[in-house]
Amino acid sequence: MKPILIVEDEVKLAKLLADYLQHAGFNPAMLHKGTEVVAWVKAKQPELILLDLMVPEMDGLEICKAIRSFSNVPIIMVTARVDEIDRLLGLELGADDYICKPYSPREVVARVKAVLRRAHPHTNTEATVTSPLQLDAEQLAATYFGKPVPLTAIEFKLLQILADKPGRIFNRQQLMEHIYEDHRIVSDRTIDSHIKKIRKKLALINDEQEVIHSVYGAGYTFRE
Repeated sequence: MKPILIVEDEVKLAKLLADYLQHAGFNPAMLHKGTEVVAWVKAKQPELILLDLMVPEMDGLEICKAIRSFSNVPIIMVTARVDEIDRLLGLELGADDYICKPYSPREVVARVKAVLRRAHPHTNTEATVTSPLQLDAEQLAATYFGKPVPLTAIEFKLLQILADKPGRIFNRQQLMEHIYEDHRIVSDRTIDSHIKKIRKKLALINDEQEVIHSVYGAGYTFRE
């Protein structure tokens, strides 16, 4: 099994992520200095890289650009710097996804599985994990813990956008651009209203587990 490379200078955090990834059936490896990464990737050819933005000696932005000059290995950028989020969202770096600190290790494992599913659509990386939320885009049908959720077309699309990229933060403008492709002029508070309705409908089925989370000053994210 090809390794999942964790590039993280906080040794305890790297070991914790490695434990969670190993428990999920992956083969984790760790590096703590940026200058070690490029040569290691060329030699080992990992399945995916979890790349912290602020590793010492060579930062994550430089590492990502260097790797993209010779490899298309999936890269998930990890950052605690809010000012870099727009660049990461724009995929200017060639990264496949990003995740913000602080995070839960379970969320990281879920993001790794999601990125690998996109990279290898015929490989089941999550055979033993089932989600309580199921979405059928062709029928615009949603079920939550096996019960149907009566969503409007707009609500379904909004929920699907968030659920397709768990842990990723979307601001209101990004969500409006995805939902209203005709670029109609609407208030950004329209998104808040839709989110409130979706949460209410999901809570009628299970009010103990919130899946759409507000991120203060940033937007919304989906986490199970």
